[in-house]
Amino acid sequence: EVQLVESGGGLVQPGGSLRLSCATSGFTFSNSAMSWVRQAPGKGLEWVSSMKTDIRNPYYAESVKGRFTISTDNAKNTLYLQMNSLKSEDTAVYYCARGLYYPDVWGQGTQVTVPS
Repeated sequence: EVQLVESGGGLVQPGGSLRLSCATSGFTFSNSAMSWVRQAPGKGLEWVSSMKTDIRNPYYAESVKGRFTISTDNAKNTLYLQMNSLKSEDTAVYYCARGLYYPDVWGQGTQVTVPS
């Protein structure tokens, strides 16, 4: 069974940092494409970042470029999202997903709250 389990969310003050983790199982993580997608309160899904885990080529939304870093530990089958200089507009549920354009498996999400 394919599983994605996010962790690391929480409440952080503006300008602070968090690192999200996505532990995966049930598929070949080291030869996959993975994404982070977020959903702010009352809004639709917003793509944040993606990476192919074999060549580790990161892509970022303009809204997070320069502040967020996607990475992987292929030995641990884990995807990360390091978030720095957090802003209130980063408040959202963050989802880890397998795939680039049309993810087929999603985690349950982890809440990130940055008060204004």
